[in-house]
Amino acid sequence: MKLPPTKEKVELLHEIQKWRFRVLELALFLDTHPEDGRALEDYNEAAKQLHSWQRAYEERYGPLINYSGAPAGDSWTWVEEPWPWESGM
Repeated sequence: MKLPPTKEKVELLHEIQKWRFRVLELALFLDTHPEDGRALEDYNEAAKQLHSWQRAYEERYGPLINYSGAPAGDSWTWVEEPWPWESGM
């Protein structure tokens, strides 16, 4: 039986998506404006925030990707709940 994602899990995923978008956009901007110090500061702060949200998610629900470097524990179980595309989000 598949369980629906919890509200907390959905909120964490939303924060991760938001910060990933910001990091990506700033990286693209810095590709064309490498001397922009403010953009670099914003990128570094956004990257820290993204890492923090990802760490919080992985501590509660497991790795977001299969090569994230998170410990496997005593057994290899990557996904215990439905895959993200199966949850109806």
